[in-house]
Amino acid sequence: MDILFVHQNFPAQFVHVARALKDRPGLRLAAVTHKGNEQSETLPGARYGWESGRAGSPHRIAANFALRSSQGHMAAKAMMALRNRGFDPRLIIGHLGWGETLFAKDVFPAADLIVHAEFFYSARGADVGFDPEFPDGGMDHLFELRAKNAAILAAMNDADIAVAPTRWQASRFPSYLQSKLNVVHEGVDTGLIRPDPAAAFQVAGTDRVFRVGDEVISFVNRNLEPYRGYHIFMRALPAILAARPKAHAVIVGGDGVSYGSAPSNGQSWKEIFLAQTRDRLPMERVHFVNRIPFPNFVSLMQVAAAHVYLTYPFVLSWSLLQAMSAGAAVIASNTAPVLEVIEDGVNGLVVDFFATEQLAQRVIDVLAHPRDYAAMRAAARRTIVENYDLKSLCLPRWLQLLGLPAQSEP
Repeated sequence: MDILFVHQNFPAQFVHVARALKDRPGLRLAAVTHKGNEQSETLPGARYGWESGRAGSPHRIAANFALRSSQGHMAAKAMMALRNRGFDPRLIIGHLGWGETLFAKDVFPAADLIVHAEFFYSARGADVGFDPEFPDGGMDHLFELRAKNAAILAAMNDADIAVAPTRWQASRFPSYLQSKLNVVHEGVDTGLIRPDPAAAFQVAGTDRVFRVGDEVISFVNRNLEPYRGYHIFMRALPAILAARPKAHAVIVGGDGVSYGSAPSNGQSWKEIFLAQTRDRLPMERVHFVNRIPFPNFVSLMQVAAAHVYLTYPFVLSWSLLQAMSAGAAVIASNTAPVLEVIEDGVNGLVVDFFATEQLAQRVIDVLAHPRDYAAMRAAARRTIVENYDLKSLCLPRWLQLLGLPAQSEP
């Protein structure tokens, strides 16, 4: 049986499913991905680029749909190349956010289409308008959001099955699509990401090594930006480090933008909010480590005395669940879908997203009284093992949706 994965940055959210299926007898896997994808873990298949040379440009409100349609067109051409080589998938697994699956059913009409339903945009109840510090752009921005959903709705219309990683993310989609939606997280390898009393984390380029028992505050984003509360964390950090003179902050994340808008002045959000607080920070105890390899990230979660996770009401980060799996004491924002995972005082602590003083006090208390939070750390790991374990729960659920057994048949 042929199975096709479609994602501009494959393997992305499908990494575990693809690994589980890769060496199974009787299956032939392929991937359609962007030609600029530099991920080392991929599959045979076809790559697509961007269309160019077209006259004119769409109205700004329709620009996103035009982009997604173009991306879908080029992905479809890559699928046609696969079809001409005799690849005929029974299953197509893709992400609905990029337009890549828009014409998949036209190329392979007999295939079942399974889409990763990550997020549905709306003017209320989620990220838009959440942070008053960053105005949402007025009515035109709301019009753009509605148009942005056009490609998502078209992809959902053709999908046979849609998979959302959390209940809250699934709930964002319109009611008439709920019958297609299944809530299955990508999963956490709890055997790999687990507490380790012997763990150590070295700050790259230095001889600074942190171990379990050190007062390490970790903060992790793909990019350091407001959507993930970087500005709130930086404003709380001076009070934390002043109260705990032996504490160090390790900040993981790039200088770009993953969500929302870039600053208008050409600077990075990292630079802007560091500049606001630098004169109140002992910079020898603040370690910006950019992006780090995954094994180093795991070590950091294992040694962290306190892990801060803040987010707008938006897509839930893998890093939160991974930190909990490592037994971290998590201090998180009381935003959806965080509250789907964390119960305040039981398996983590929650604070109002904007309450910098409350955030600082909670981190200070966790650092000052680590023994008081031992049960909370254990409960955090138990939450992940019992609800998000990759091998025993999430991967079998994914494979069940695909109509495939959890293990290779003899």
